[in-house]
Amino acid sequence: MTEADFLTETRVFYDAVAEDYAVHSSDAPMGTPLDRGLLYGFAELVGEGGEVADLGCGPGRVTAYLASRGLSVFGLDLSESMLAIARREHPGLRFERGSMLELDLPDGSLDGVVSWYSTIHTPLDRLPDVFAEFGRVLRPGGHLLLGFQAGDEPRRYEEAFGHQVALTFRRRRPERIAALLEAAGFVLRSRTLREPDEAFGEPVPQACLVARKPQEPMS
Repeated sequence: MTEADFLTETRVFYDAVAEDYAVHSSDAPMGTPLDRGLLYGFAELVGEGGEVADLGCGPGRVTAYLASRGLSVFGLDLSESMLAIARREHPGLRFERGSMLELDLPDGSLDGVVSWYSTIHTPLDRLPDVFAEFGRVLRPGGHLLLGFQAGDEPRRYEEAFGHQVALTFRRRRPERIAALLEAAGFVLRSRTLREPDEAFGEPVPQACLVARKPQEPMS
């Protein structure tokens, strides 16, 4: 699948399901208490007032949570329909359309990058490009928070919320993603793997990695 194919497929999918997705997730907009703990810890690492991008922000709930923890954060997403919800629900925050592969940001302009389940539609061979872009926009010492579903087998949906749209949800082994981050020059600070939570309908374990851009230039 080409870059244009997977980006277009992702955008079309979320444009179609955005309102249903927002309603479905409204009962638990911030996930489990353990998820909130990881986001809280990330905010502490970055520090109050740190400039952060929430990449693949969807309806903006993670963006809003991080803002409530004192970060200067904005959200970015491919889907205009998701961004419309984010702007409606969080009018005081900034949300922009864009791609993680081509961030319209200067080098070294951010203290933190969040990719909360937003790389799960990216083919494995494009992840090095994504991680290189994360490293480019981070300042030396900046932090990355990466959440994703753990596993080996992808899950393909051909329908969602009654909409005839298709998208592949890719599961990854934490050690494989950690190796790709290290190859991109990041230093791993935390690896978390929790069991699926039945209350949230999770079929597989959930992984989270925290990495830091070193103070010296990344290779």
